[in-house]
Amino acid sequence: MIWIKNGKVVHPDRGMVEPLDIIIDHGKISRLVPQGIFKNEGQVSRTINATGKIVVPGFIDMHVHLREPGHEYKETIATGAMAGVAGGFTALACMPNTDPVNDCRAVTEFILEQARKASLLKVYPIAAITKGQKGEELTEFGDLRQAGAVGVSDDGFCVTDSDLMRRAMEYARYHGLIVISHCEDKNLSAGGVMHEGAVSTQMGLKGIPSASEEIMIQREISLARLTGCPVHIAHVSTAGSVRSIRRAKEDGIPVTAETAPHYFSLDHTAVMGYDPNAKMNPPLRTPEDVAAIKVGLKEGVIDVIATDHAPHSSLEKDVEFDLAAFGIIGLETAVPLTLALVREGVLTLPEAIKKWTINPAAILGIGGGAIKEGDSADLTVIDSDAEYVFNIENIHSKSKNSPFIGKKLKGRNTLTMVDGRVVWERDAEHTSR
Repeated sequence: MIWIKNGKVVHPDRGMVEPLDIIIDHGKISRLVPQGIFKNEGQVSRTINATGKIVVPGFIDMHVHLREPGHEYKETIATGAMAGVAGGFTALACMPNTDPVNDCRAVTEFILEQARKASLLKVYPIAAITKGQKGEELTEFGDLRQAGAVGVSDDGFCVTDSDLMRRAMEYARYHGLIVISHCEDKNLSAGGVMHEGAVSTQMGLKGIPSASEEIMIQREISLARLTGCPVHIAHVSTAGSVRSIRRAKEDGIPVTAETAPHYFSLDHTAVMGYDPNAKMNPPLRTPEDVAAIKVGLKEGVIDVIATDHAPHSSLEKDVEFDLAAFGIIGLETAVPLTLALVREGVLTLPEAIKKWTINPAAILGIGGGAIKEGDSADLTVIDSDAEYVFNIENIHSKSKNSPFIGKKLKGRNTLTMVDGRVVWERDAEHTSR
């Protein structure tokens, strides 16, 4: 039995924060007790003092790239899982752009087996919509679902054939798989390396217009209306995208959306030093887009925050900006960047936590995301007041491609628990070093 005492427990499902003790037994939340009531009469094997900290449901990241199989020099499932638990995550949904692509039962089962061996957190595979992510032929959705996939996506690529995407949505609905769409018109974005605007012109870099994202979002909304299939829009970055999704929700179309912390924390001026760690796709947009993303989060137009954790080695990043790979790591900066929204007044604490817990759990259909008696004890303990400089030495991911290295951050995870087992603890790690 484990006793977490004196913490402020966040209930994202009820919009509440209350002082409670949590009693955990056999991997489950046994009791939620008002502080000062529970007495240890010898049955408790460990007491965790959460004084001055908040206790939240374990974060669920529904958009990560774990790179295994095929690109283990960037990340493995084990190193990605370690970065995840260090960042406060108890579950990760991994995208299919591996080598080979996760487009068949064998790769899905391999991912799940590697996650089992790592024995740190829960991994939910997202399989490819099309074979080889080539946009030509649908994968076997039923077989992938049976193997353990919870959704389908060609993330990194957009399914440009609208009829094929329509059939994908119909089959996904039948098999109970969420469709996650990477919305990008490649004809508009081809050759672009940053947001198309005044800064790209000033820097002499080819830009990616907002329309490349917005056009495909409009198509997905139309197909969701046609098929009745829910569609989830990945990594929303523009004001126009927020407007389209808002209208779709007002019209009752089954669409959900996510954004990533970098889209509400940075704008395209971060590229001005030609830092390849500020190169991502979709690109960092304008300050007006950043403001719109925050409004979308506040209004609930954007349901989820997800990292789009995209590890790359120095081989892909320590090169000329034009040649550098797109993407940044994000698992270990998610907590402080999200808490910045709370301090700014964009979201309340329960609202912010909901976008990492209840909402992704519901969209993926995996359950959990709340702190309730009888549920699995997937929990994260956060010190919201901790201030520190985020250094390379802090990073557990195999890759170090983050624009936040050297930045002062506030708020960090201190303990992660999965099924009642402490899988990471900051004090213990520091003691062991």
